[in-house]
Amino acid sequence: MSKGKVISFEPKKKKCQVAVSILAAIFLVILYYAIFSFSEQDGETSGHLSHEVTKWIVESWERLIGGGWTEDVKNAWITYWEHPVRKLAHFTEYMVMGILVFNVWNPWLKKGWKKNLLIIVWVFVSASLDEWHQTFIADRCGNFWDVLLDTSGGCFGLLLCLFFCWITSRKKKKGLA
Repeated sequence: MSKGKVISFEPKKKKCQVAVSILAAIFLVILYYAIFSFSEQDGETSGHLSHEVTKWIVESWERLIGGGWTEDVKNAWITYWEHPVRKLAHFTEYMVMGILVFNVWNPWLKKGWKKNLLIIVWVFVSASLDEWHQTFIADRCGNFWDVLLDTSGGCFGLLLCLFFCWITSRKKKKGLA
């Protein structure tokens, strides 16, 4: 195959990487199902879920530090943290997507910026479709800033994979792995 092709479809001879690719594809389908299920919720249901998750986090934190907070203090913390928790969930879902997409394509594509760009575009298109899907749901709307947040989560997942690969290759060069 020529060097200029993005997809070479020259699988590495390692069966383990192909198995990881297949497992990552299965988990990616499950992640898509979860993301689009959350997006299918109307605004009230989605807001209630975010509230309950944040409430659990705040109450767990209170127990951890041994606080005896009043309900007013708890509610203030829940209100304060609800939006950041919701956005962190977005970021985390798409970080996992970046990791999974990397692992789906890793045995099949050559290393390099083209593979990384493909993964970033994949995540961006997925996030865009998710936000577009939300425009059809009651009390929901698509938000380009969420697309950017989701894409940054995917980029972070990709960077984690690249860092892991870099560390592993360094260990192999030094004979540690």
